Amino acid sequence: MEGVVVTVNPGVCGFDCQVKAEQSDKRNVSIKITESDCTMIQQLSRQLNDISLQDLFVPLTKNKIFIAAEKSGCHLACPIPAAVVKASEVALGLAVAKDVFFRIEK
Repeated sequence: MEGVVVTVNPGVCGFDCQVKAEQSDKRNVSIKITESDCTMIQQLSRQLNDISLQDLFVPLTKNKIFIAAEKSGCHLACPIPAAVVKASEVALGLAVAKDVFFRIEK
């Protein structure tokens, strides 16, 4: 499978970024988070280089993506960790490449 790029507009913070996932072998994905001026996302990016198939099927409290997000100080509602999961799933052929978004109405 070719690489996947997920462009994320996380909302009010304005720190857009790109999550790039590329299958490195049958059960692993290489992850790069780029183009964000957010120091927390930059720190998250340094902690997440590879995601395994197994990493995608563990509970949130034991998931390395969400543990790294917490250690990096990411806000609970930050959509970028979920974008890493989705990009990884698509790169491994576990999910269809389909846009995901929140629409907030008052």
